[in-house]
Amino acid sequence: MISRPIGRFAPSPTHHLHLGSLTTAVASFCHIKSLGGDWLLRIEDVDFERCQPKYTDSILHDLDKLGLHWDKEVTYQSKRTDIYDEILSNRLSDITYACQCSRKQLEAHRNQNAKPHALNQPTLYPRFCLHKDLDKSHPKSKIRLQLPNVETAFVDELQGVIWDNPALSLGDVVVKRQNQMINYILACAIDDGLQNITHIMRGLDIMPMTVAQINILHKCRLPIPSYFYHLPLLMNTDGQKLSKQNLATPINTTKPSEMLLYALKLLGQHTVKEMRAAKPHKILRHAIEHWDNTPLTHRHTLAII
Repeated sequence: MISRPIGRFAPSPTHHLHLGSLTTAVASFCHIKSLGGDWLLRIEDVDFERCQPKYTDSILHDLDKLGLHWDKEVTYQSKRTDIYDEILSNRLSDITYACQCSRKQLEAHRNQNAKPHALNQPTLYPRFCLHKDLDKSHPKSKIRLQLPNVETAFVDELQGVIWDNPALSLGDVVVKRQNQMINYILACAIDDGLQNITHIMRGLDIMPMTVAQINILHKCRLPIPSYFYHLPLLMNTDGQKLSKQNLATPINTTKPSEMLLYALKLLGQHTVKEMRAAKPHKILRHAIEHWDNTPLTHRHTLAII
């Protein structure tokens, strides 16, 4: 029985925090605190090819400077691979299988079967290895997860009722690569369940994975978050999501109060003139007391930067 709401901020340390990740951090912090809940910090560093300790240190430093103090110890996914492997081997063993298809093979198949009218359709794995009974422990094997072919809905508190069939939108996703790396969709779902997360507030770009993650949690017999909030995104002038991949500028926390006020303005939250000279903790206290989801409802774009 969970006695209080639990939210989380879960950045990947592949670069410094940028304005898009900052607005997510501020929104998730103020929202869960407005409900009297705990705000957990999870460093999603399972991608050992791209994640770097220097970026983890930078994220922790920036959050601290901004007064975004987390409850409990920081969780590092890189230290939890044994947990993911155990769940894959036991609770998910009957819906996973080994795949030894190369990128070259799959690219050739896509090119051969490409249809002009289906350019915007997702490219699904053609299940070449589904019935081959390949060895999951073989060095050339990656592990794929079969998602249910069922139209499923969840209520997003910002975006409304969302329907999805993960088998048709994602297909048989890779959850463990040949190099033993656990993929985001699995690690994130498992940790949300194990940490008893009740409220998930994150970017709209993650919403297409939500039904799949709910199904993973159900199959693993882990708690499913009660509330989802997918935030509208900050976009650049080219119409792309503001992200590390698009070289978003790292935030500057030398003037943390100014940075917090800017984030709150982008989130459409109530501010007053007196806040301009206030310390971060006072700005956040005001934001928590006046937190309002309404300016974020039914929007896909937060602003163009």
